[in-house]
Amino acid sequence: MGPLIRLETTLTGDRYLSILSDHLHSFMSIVHSDGLGQILQDNATPHASRVATKWLQEHSSDFRHFHWPPESPEMNIIEDIRDGLLHAVEKIYPPPRTSMDLMTALQDSWCEFPPGYLQTPVESMPRRFASLLSLVGARHDIKKVYQFFFGSSVYISP
Repeated sequence: MGPLIRLETTLTGDRYLSILSDHLHSFMSIVHSDGLGQILQDNATPHASRVATKWLQEHSSDFRHFHWPPESPEMNIIEDIRDGLLHAVEKIYPPPRTSMDLMTALQDSWCEFPPGYLQTPVESMPRRFASLLSLVGARHDIKKVYQFFFGSSVYISP
């Protein structure tokens, strides 16, 4: 898994750009040197900022990037990963008392996740998409998301 990045303030487009250029790019170049890595992000304001969008376009040969269609349901597996991380920290006794203690606990818990930890959320994506595809509305955009991640077409009955 990649590094756990501490953000000590509100995420802005410029701060997100810094994360992309300082952390994501080097991680992706090591783990996906073939350029086949994928980055998934929702439509949060920092993700959709001009500076972040421009940077991602400039680095499109390094990895694939996809924005969720507007007004799509939450499908990002990061929510599950965050919950697992918080659950691991809640088990620590005594609990972290300072922000530095909390960051240390988060990083330790992050590093202790087994190598296959992400496998379950990743493998859940086809099921998540199948559920999403059964919903009415935004079907064309959802089909594009499915094709991006799974490389195959999908038929959606009316």
